[in-house]
Amino acid sequence: MPSHDQKINKLFYYWLLLSLFLVFAMIIVGGLTRLTNSGLSITEWELFQGILPPMNSQEWEEYFDLYKKIPQYILLNNTMTLSEFKTIFYWEYYHRFLGRIIGIFFLFPLLYFYLTKKINKKYIFICFIILLLILTQGFVGWYMVKSGLINNVTVSHYRLSLHLIIAFFIISIIFWLILNVKEKTYNNFFLLIKDNYLFYFLFVLVYLQIIIGAFVSGLDAGLIYQTWPLMDKTYFPNDVNINSFTDYLDFNNHGLVQFIHRNLGYLIVLYVALVGYIIFIKNLRKLFKPFYLVSFFIILQIILGILTLISGLNIYLASSHQICSLFLILSLVNLYYHHIK
Repeated sequence: MPSHDQKINKLFYYWLLLSLFLVFAMIIVGGLTRLTNSGLSITEWELFQGILPPMNSQEWEEYFDLYKKIPQYILLNNTMTLSEFKTIFYWEYYHRFLGRIIGIFFLFPLLYFYLTKKINKKYIFICFIILLLILTQGFVGWYMVKSGLINNVTVSHYRLSLHLIIAFFIISIIFWLILNVKEKTYNNFFLLIKDNYLFYFLFVLVYLQIIIGAFVSGLDAGLIYQTWPLMDKTYFPNDVNINSFTDYLDFNNHGLVQFIHRNLGYLIVLYVALVGYIIFIKNLRKLFKPFYLVSFFIILQIILGILTLISGLNIYLASSHQICSLFLILSLVNLYYHHIK
């Protein structure tokens, strides 16, 4: 019969799994909120008041009137009906509601596990880092929304990328902790030894691609050059003027951002092939299956990215592209974990 300590450790493990699922769902809903241009439908920061959606016609009119005051409505959606507003409202509402659920679900069980003193202290320390990131994410979310309420019809793509990358950090850390708990050990992610740098650089490339992908989404840069493999009829976008090196860093330029996103994807494919070559040359059999998984999601991600582009940004393909990026980063974490364990 399992002891009390074993039951608590098992409960801790399943709590982490459910937390991973909730964050995964949160990122998907967040992506759909962006894809449906729903993120500015709630124009106020309602930490407690907005827990429930509008319950009557008067409350709906109040929310709709607030939305009518921002540039997105005035310049883009001034013919929107209340019924249409409810659609975009609920996407943002569910996004915020899920954020509240994650915060509560992570906070109170963590306090319980901390007070029982039955869980590895290193695990608890990592959980408090995750909690800090979750709380930070809430403020960053509002910081992002604010950028689209006064002078812009959409949110800042820089703030959007910050919001997204924090979410990916959270889910990556939770998954790393789950792997440790499952193996009943504690492998530190940051072991600065020669063999690990091969994987660190891959993480840098993938996380950088996530940031650039957020730029593409935030700028709606996928709406131009909807052809592949060329951008219209050229490799480099013909509407981008380069006069100095700093022009390559103009992340407000739609064509340039899409060009970077495409070519960073190619670079990642080549680098993954290099990682695979090293794994097989060294006959690292324990990494074969994890590497196959990474390769599968890399190929699927490229295919979904191309289909999303040439389909005219079909929302289902675009969402699938983002979901695949989640599986890709988790498979990469899994690969690296098996490398160091």
